[in-house]
Amino acid sequence: MEIDFDQMDNVSDYVTVPEGTYLCRLAEVIPGTTRNGHERWGIRLIVAEGEFVGRQAAWDGLVFSDRGTARARRVLAALGLPTQGKVRVEPGDLVGRQAFVTVKPTSFRDPNTGRTVRRNEVPYEGWLPCESPVAAPAKESKPVASDDDDDEPDFAKLPF
Repeated sequence: MEIDFDQMDNVSDYVTVPEGTYLCRLAEVIPGTTRNGHERWGIRLIVAEGEFVGRQAAWDGLVFSDRGTARARRVLAALGLPTQGKVRVEPGDLVGRQAFVTVKPTSFRDPNTGRTVRRNEVPYEGWLPCESPVAAPAKESKPVASDDDDDEPDFAKLPF
């Protein structure tokens, strides 16, 4: 095997779904702060239906600053959360909710490594409400009754 590592692309590609609009479930919300000290929540979006179900669509962020309030309101409204008056919202209130989210690939040069990084981003107006913003809970699996009472597995059915 011969490999010329000098001919390899200098690109880290994290685009896992093509550009488009997907029903996405918020799988994770990570609180943090911006360089200016404003609260920022990192939001991991997972495709909830269709050909790419289960794939990460993108990471997006909500910044709670004077400048970020309009977008935060748009996102919270798309998720079926209150957006009028004074409201209290915690990161966990968003987890499991869903909305239609538009993603587009973008790229940038990482100043630390010099590599080009490709990933999906959500445009400013990329959030739209869906019919059911609260995803249905996952169905619990029930144990299947066995014909025999021994605890030995059926070795013929094991995949190895």
